[in-house]
Amino acid sequence: MGAVTADPSALQPVVQQSTPSMIASRVRDAIAAGEFPPGAQLHEADLARALGVSRGPLREGLQRLTQEGLLTSIRNRGLFVVELTPDNVRDMYLAREATERCAAATTIARHHHEGAAVELHAVVDDMEAAAEEGDSRSVAEADIRFHETLVAHAGSERLSRIHLTQAAEARLCIHALGSTYENDRARVREHRSIADAVATADADRADALLVQHMADAVTELVALSEQELAEEH
Repeated sequence: MGAVTADPSALQPVVQQSTPSMIASRVRDAIAAGEFPPGAQLHEADLARALGVSRGPLREGLQRLTQEGLLTSIRNRGLFVVELTPDNVRDMYLAREATERCAAATTIARHHHEGAAVELHAVVDDMEAAAEEGDSRSVAEADIRFHETLVAHAGSERLSRIHLTQAAEARLCIHALGSTYENDRARVREHRSIADAVATADADRADALLVQHMADAVTELVALSEQELAEEH
């Protein structure tokens, strides 16, 4: 019996399906970019239509973001982007502080500090150039990139995975906070000091600077949140 050659034309093209992970990533990015502001309600039908997906994978993707804390489900009301209440802000930065302090200590202890410092200083240079141009949005993005770089040099996939959500929360906070030229200049100085401490493998100084940096951000964000709450009432 002669060999039969399969005819590939009988097959239909494979259509790549959006996975819950990809959906979660898209929505997470939209939240981080400020497209879905704090407190905004998400409607499944609108999201499914915009993403071109069915309700099943969409719900699974949104459930992941609920577990991460970026979304909150309110019974009989629906799904909302987390609000920047004082308690939420404090909790967000408590988690960030733990992750980044661990990352900085690990990076320095494992003698990765020289390579990390080079990258961190390069990010600060970009931040400073943006500040001089009055480009606060680019300053904010450099701010997040600085912290992502710090965590990446710890060499821990788990820390980086945890920090992915924390970076989205940080972007949410930074967009809500806004900035001024003087704030941007102060941000440059704070980050350059942290990079300098990493470069000299001064773990104690890097830790103290990170703690103060986070505390300053919490103070500003909590004040902003309390002001907005007062205006609503």
